[in-house]
Amino acid sequence: MPAINPKQVSMSKQQPAERARNFKEVALGYTKEEAILEAKRCLGCKKPFCVEGCPVSVDIPQFIASVMEGDFNGALQIIKSKNSLPGVCGRVCPQEDQCEKVCILGRKNEPVSIGRLERAVADFGKIGIPVKRETNGIKVAVVGAGPAGLTIAGDLAGMGYQVTVFEALHKPGGVLVYGIPEFRLPKIIVEQEVEYIKTLGVELKLDQLIGRTFTLDELKKYGYRAIFVASGAGFPKFMNIPGENLNGVYSANEFLTRVNLMKAYCFPEYDTPIKAAKKVAVVGGGNVAMDSARTALRLGAEKVYNVYRRSRKEMPARLEEVENAIEEGIAMEFLVNPLRIMDDGNGWVKGLECIRMELGACDESGRCRPIPLKSSEFILEVDQVIMAIGTSANPLISATTPDLKTNKWGYLEADENTGQTAKEGVFAGGDIVTGSATVISAMGAARKSAQAIDQYLKKLK
Repeated sequence: MPAINPKQVSMSKQQPAERARNFKEVALGYTKEEAILEAKRCLGCKKPFCVEGCPVSVDIPQFIASVMEGDFNGALQIIKSKNSLPGVCGRVCPQEDQCEKVCILGRKNEPVSIGRLERAVADFGKIGIPVKRETNGIKVAVVGAGPAGLTIAGDLAGMGYQVTVFEALHKPGGVLVYGIPEFRLPKIIVEQEVEYIKTLGVELKLDQLIGRTFTLDELKKYGYRAIFVASGAGFPKFMNIPGENLNGVYSANEFLTRVNLMKAYCFPEYDTPIKAAKKVAVVGGGNVAMDSARTALRLGAEKVYNVYRRSRKEMPARLEEVENAIEEGIAMEFLVNPLRIMDDGNGWVKGLECIRMELGACDESGRCRPIPLKSSEFILEVDQVIMAIGTSANPLISATTPDLKTNKWGYLEADENTGQTAKEGVFAGGDIVTGSATVISAMGAARKSAQAIDQYLKKLK
């Protein structure tokens, strides 16, 4: 039996003005009845490979068994024992590359839709306020309130530690609030997950830029026995091509932050404008590029191009995100690479000169090197360009903490299994270590570090 597909709201049938107003969630998910029916497809394998495929080791067969019985509250309790953010992960986690990829049913048919079931559990399940564990008085600092920071904060609070999370922005959630658009992940879902973390006894301190407000050494002087750095990788990358300093050129980071966290889509109610663009080019092939392109469409753009130098097969974005973008009307320009951004004479973007590519030899990972085709240059007439080609680590923490080690890309060096850095008592995980990765992989690293920090602090007693 094939997997049940959740209902979609099609953007392609709407007029541009309607798109600009529609930042509501477009993938509506399962009803309770649909979730129960989908759960009954699970074989309940004696050796559940799906659990091994989950970075945070959720007991997937057990929570699905509860869904089969219609017990969404019990299912939520099972998931929450391993994953503090099920409403988030059920919407943005790339299950097709993890738990669903190893589902036995997927060998001959569609795998069980584990991610959509997790979302249904988060949407319909309810659990009581957890009983706070009595604190042991040992203070731990967490830098960054993104997926990794929230995960480790919840785990350590559950172990009895006095956890304080320091967040640079005015809202907790990290990339969940500034990066992922409302139509994919409603902010109220993030707020609910954060509130749950707070009920565990975690203290959140916002507008605290570590490296400026406090250094790591100062946090240690204030009595924090261990520190976990989860400040992400929010430093934008550009291509270093002519015209990147023109008005109308954004990094995806700035573009999405203005729209998501600073509510530019509500201008003039919120005074955070983004210049209305008629034609937009988004450069890159990842989820952030898809988010940027679909957001530009909702802001009223008449035409949005996605420019990617490889083919659709090589795109790192989730298949679902690419399909949704195409359905909504994004024009895919595969095997195309930008050469320069063109100036209208007044310092604004008027076009993007590109060149067509072909795929050459492949490396060990299977990714093929794009090669320019001679005399294939052409121009896309656009008035806005969004660079979504990745991010790097903000150097602020490493610059103010000389005894931390970084690799050649500027990411913190940390033990893969524990998160221990070169600095005594300082651990790190998530994008600040690996570079831009998935929400769930950052959470998995945080769970490992929680155990390592617990062991480290017990040795200090």
